[in-house]
Amino acid sequence: MSTTPRLPSAIDGHPATMGTLLAHQPELARSFGALYARFWSGGVVDHPTKEAVRIRNARITDCGY
Repeated sequence: MSTTPRLPSAIDGHPATMGTLLAHQPELARSFGALYARFWSGGVVDHPTKEAVRIRNARITDCGY
């Protein structure tokens, strides 16, 4: 799986990352941020387990971040 973005950054002088790509649609960026925060701050799974799953997923998918 490639980690090379297919779209350019929406912020001049910044590399294309998920954040700068979401900047193309500010309302989408705000909504995603709220949803992402809800996933990480709530729920029945404790934070250390969520973090372990995040790291494992990054390793399996060869994520560059």
